[in-house]
Amino acid sequence: MLRVEALTLSFGGVRALNEVGFEVAEGEFFGILGPNGAGKTSLFNCLSGLVAPTGSVTVEGTELLGRRPHEIAELGVARTFQNLGLFGSMSVTGNILVGAHRQISGGALSAALRWPRTFRSERQARERADELIDLLGLGAYRDATVDTLPYGIRKRVEIAKAVASGPKLLLLDEPVAGMNHEETDQFVEFVLELKARMGLTIVMIEHDVPMVMRISDRILALDFGEVIGVGTPEEIRHNERFISAYLGTPAGADAPAEPQLHGGNR
Repeated sequence: MLRVEALTLSFGGVRALNEVGFEVAEGEFFGILGPNGAGKTSLFNCLSGLVAPTGSVTVEGTELLGRRPHEIAELGVARTFQNLGLFGSMSVTGNILVGAHRQISGGALSAALRWPRTFRSERQARERADELIDLLGLGAYRDATVDTLPYGIRKRVEIAKAVASGPKLLLLDEPVAGMNHEETDQFVEFVLELKARMGLTIVMIEHDVPMVMRISDRILALDFGEVIGVGTPEEIRHNERFISAYLGTPAGADAPAEPQLHGGNR
């Protein structure tokens, strides 16, 4: 599904990413971990067309580098952001329909004339929005203005908005940041159901190490813009370079107890 090769990104002589490479299989839940400054957000910016690195990024064999963000979205890649990309004065349903605009056939003229194909695609977009509202437990909020909702609910709305575009690959950028334990557990439940029902491949950046360990099939560990490990949660949990990066323990030294790293693969 996703293949990244020799991805390198520099800012004024400082390398944010250095020869990063990995692959993500179709249907996989792929976590990305690393301390602050590891290059996680820079990596997502490369995948979504916001910066111009060197190397190669392909989705189902199609090169993404050199394409604009909207062109990448048209290839089936959707992304959420750390700072919510929602329209606060609009309803939950309205925001999700904005996300679904790529699925609506025809332009302004066909919409004004209510051509059958446009009418049909609009109906399908509303049906998809309703399905996502149900899947993500947003039924009680469908007509609520987004600005009035708790943070955890708004995070779910943003995910629904991204998925409404019909992606094959969903990039989640710190989706549980700012959530409490209950909201995080609800997120895990909803996103795994969403992945199964929609047939999504998901790549997720997150600082909540136990949560990433719990739901990821495989994990990429980054530090200072370089790959320090790729493997199952169990393999990453015992990776000396990962432990050193997160806990400050020199590689090869006896690691401290690691309760914060526990959490099994689903």
